[in-house]
This record gives sequence, C-alpha cells and structure tokens, in this order.
Amino acid sequence: MAPSPGAPEIRPLIRVEGLVKTYWLGEHAVHALRGITLDIAAGEFVAVMGPSGSGKSTFMNLLGCLDTPARGAYYLDGADVARLPRDARAAIRATKLGFVFQTFNLLPRMTALRNVELPLLYAGVPATERRTRALARLREVGLEGREHHRPAQLSGGQQQRVAIARALVNEPRVLLADEPTGNLDTRTSAEIMAVLQRLNRQGITIVMVTHEPEIARYVGRIIAFRDGRVVADRPVAAPASADEVLRTLPVEDAA
Repeated sequence: MAPSPGAPEIRPLIRVEGLVKTYWLGEHAVHALRGITLDIAAGEFVAVMGPSGSGKSTFMNLLGCLDTPARGAYYLDGADVARLPRDARAAIRATKLGFVFQTFNLLPRMTALRNVELPLLYAGVPATERRTRALARLREVGLEGREHHRPAQLSGGQQQRVAIARALVNEPRVLLADEPTGNLDTRTSAEIMAVLQRLNRQGITIVMVTHEPEIARYVGRIIAFRDGRVVADRPVAAPASADEVLRTLPVEDAA
C-alpha cells in the first residue's frame, strides 16, 4: 500500500542498493554478488536461502561489516556503512550487530557467564554491570543455573543458547545468525528457533542463513539467492510456532 500524501517515509533498518562483490582466484573472477538491492524493516525475521556458492554467505559478511562491497551501498539505520574505515566498521559490529554461528565459537576454558561477558569486557563495561547484564541474558535464553558450566559441560543446544546470549548482551539492533541449527538435532533445532522467535517478538531484527526448509518455516520472510542474485523474495503468510512444534516432538529425541 502506498503511503498517503504527506506521510513520512518509513526508513528501513537495512537497505542495500546494487551490491556487487567479486573475488579473484588467480586470474579467475568469482562473481559472488551481482547487484543485490533489497530492504529489511526493523522487527523482521528473515531467512536467506540458496545453494552453496549462491552468495548468501558473502551477503551476510557484508551485512555484518566483515567485508566491503566492490560497488553499491549498504545503509544500516540510515548510515552508509559500506565505505567506512575498518575501525568504524568494528565499532558498528560491537554496538549494533550480534552474531550467532553454526559452530558456537565459545571459548572452551571459560564458563557460560564469562563467554557472555566477553563483548562487554572489550567494550570497557565495569565488572558488576557485565555480570548483571550477562546473567540477565542467560536467564532470557533459559540457562539459569548453568552460568558456571564450561562449554564441554553443555549440550549443543545449550552452547548455542550461550552464543545467542553473548550476541545479545550489547543490545544490538540486528542479530545475524549463520546456520544456527546446522549442528543440532530436530528437537534442539526447534528449541533454538523458539528462542529466536521470542527474541523477534521482543523487537530484535533477525537475519538468518539456512539451507533447511524446515527451519525457514519459522520466519516471516524468505529471500532466495542463486548465482549472486535474488531470485525470490516472499513473505511467509503463517510462520510455524516453534513452541507449538516442540509440544509435538518426543523429549527423548533431544541430544
């Protein structure tokens, strides 16, 4: 629906315009992205899908300020961040973006609490506040009572919950999740998606890479990539409720 005359334009939280990224392998050019243009509104839960080599991981690296495009613009919360210097991009990663990875990336000798505190330590937050905020995030993802366990003492699903708590402890605007259920069984995957859905209902914008249609059914919008281009972009009319799915799964399936 077009806005009424004189109504203010609603600015998307994420806007990319004509993103192009090319890698060189010797003399061979790999066209990872071929002019991607799209918007993501605040509060959306988006799945980015596509086969290996489709450009979805490159796209996520650009959204996460881990790389820069060869051409095009990337606006985050109204600011063009694609051309910022390395230090400025690092500051944005630390304050506006949270990251969740398939392999958890937890430090094995640190407790869950210490792992979650790490971003706040790097940001210079005082110790008492670090602990308070980290404990709150661990409670939010259902890990109260597990704060002093090391990663090896936690299940895969619990480790991913720690990773989600760590990603959220700096209160980012956007959570970027790269195959967050890729190493998990069916029930644990649904548990992680239930956590992400609850966070999204609280207003966190989530962009998630997944190759699993069973996982994409929980989101509100699916963007499909192929050969560095967007080939489909559609809303999900009635996303599945992970909490409801969990009620149908036997508990003994959990790893």
